Amino acid sequence: MRKAKIYIPNKNPMQSGQGKTDKWILEYETKNPTSNPLMGWESSSDTFTEIRLEFSSKERAINYAKKKKIDFELIEPRKRKVVKKSYADNFLS
Repeated sequence: MRKAKIYIPNKNPMQSGQGKTDKWILEYETKNPTSNPLMGWESSSDTFTEIRLEFSSKERAINYAKKKKIDFELIEPRKRKVVKKSYADNFLS
């Protein structure tokens, strides 16, 4: 039985926008990773790790995993804490 994780990817830290953070991703976990002795990279002969499925909602991703009998781990996104500040707050303390 395959094991996968369902999550929303983090936003790019180099940009302030929230683009491409509304899709849910289903990724398979790597089985038996090995270390390449020449380069030191992690590798595997498991080709399922290359599959990355996008879904428009969490429910669709869960339904797909249940339909295909995939064990999955659901990783809920953390809520951003937004602190509204004014430029004048720099001079008021």
